[in-house]
Amino acid sequence: MSYAGPMPARRTSALVVSLAFALTACGGSGAPASDARSDDAVTVASFNFPESVLLAEIYAQAMERAGFRIEREVALGTRELVMPALVSGLVEFVPEYSGSGLQFLAGPGSTSSDHETNHRIFADRLASLDVTALDASPAEDQNGFVVTSETAERYDLRTLSDLATVSDRLVFGGPPECAARPFCLPGLDSTYGIGFEDTFTNLDSGGPRTVSALAQGTIDVALLFTSDGAIDLNDFVLLDDDRNLQPAENVTPVIRADALARFGPSLAEEVNAVSALLSTDELRMLNAEVARGADPARIASAWLASSGFGAEPG
Repeated sequence: MSYAGPMPARRTSALVVSLAFALTACGGSGAPASDARSDDAVTVASFNFPESVLLAEIYAQAMERAGFRIEREVALGTRELVMPALVSGLVEFVPEYSGSGLQFLAGPGSTSSDHETNHRIFADRLASLDVTALDASPAEDQNGFVVTSETAERYDLRTLSDLATVSDRLVFGGPPECAARPFCLPGLDSTYGIGFEDTFTNLDSGGPRTVSALAQGTIDVALLFTSDGAIDLNDFVLLDDDRNLQPAENVTPVIRADALARFGPSLAEEVNAVSALLSTDELRMLNAEVARGADPARIASAWLASSGFGAEPG
C-alpha cells in the first residue's frame, strides 16, 4: 500500500540487526509475546488499518474452512512492528502489499510497476529471511488520483493523460508529503506533465478530510487509494494510471517457510485460490461495506461463501 510515495527505507540487514529492539516495541503495543512456531495453528497477523484487518479475516477464514486451526493477531501495528514479528516467528502469516513490502526491505528505487518483476524481487528478499511470498492477487492498493463524476464528465477525464490537458485549471488536494514524494506531485509532473493551479490543498492521506473536500468541491482532484471504499460510496471516478507511474502494490500473502513446511502445500493452494479471486474492484466494494460499519469478519464470511469456499467450521 503506497502512501504518496515510499515507506521509510529499511534494508534487510538493518532489519535483522534491529530485530530485538523492534520486538521490544512490539511487546509494548499488544503484539504476541510467545513463539508461534511450536503449536498446531497458523498465526495470522495484519497491519493496523481496516483493509488489512479485512484481508487477514478473509485469508484466516478460508484456511479455517479448509481445516486449519488459526490464531489471530489482527491490527498488530505498522510494518515496522509486523515484519520483525514475522521474521522472528511471533506471527506466521501476513497479507502484505508487494510494493510497500519491497520498499521496506530494499529501500527507495527497488520497486517496479511490472507486477511479475515486483513479485519476483519481493519474493527473493523475503526468502533471505526464511519467509515465502505466495501468489500475488490481482487486487492492488495503490496511490490513486480521483475526481467527481461531474468533473470527469465536464472535462472528459478517464486517464491521467487526459488530466494533463486541463490540470492547470484544477485544484489538487492531498497530504503535505505529496509535494515531495516521487509517486505523487513530482511524479505526476515528470511522467504526465501534470501541473495544478497554484499550490495544492494540504489534507490527510486518503482520509475523511480529503473525501469531504472532493465531494464538496473544495478541491477538484484528490489522492485516495485505489481500493478505497469511499470511491464507490461517493461515485468518484478513479483515473487510470496509463503510463504506470505507480509501483505494483498487489495484495501478496506471505508466510514463514517453516510454517508452510509444517502445514503442507494444501495451505498454499487454499490461500492462492483466494488471492486469484480478489480484484481491486472487489476489494473496494468490500472496503465500502467496512466504511458503512459492517463487521469485517462477517464481510469476509459472506464473500467467501459467495465465492465457493465451503462452509464455516463448526
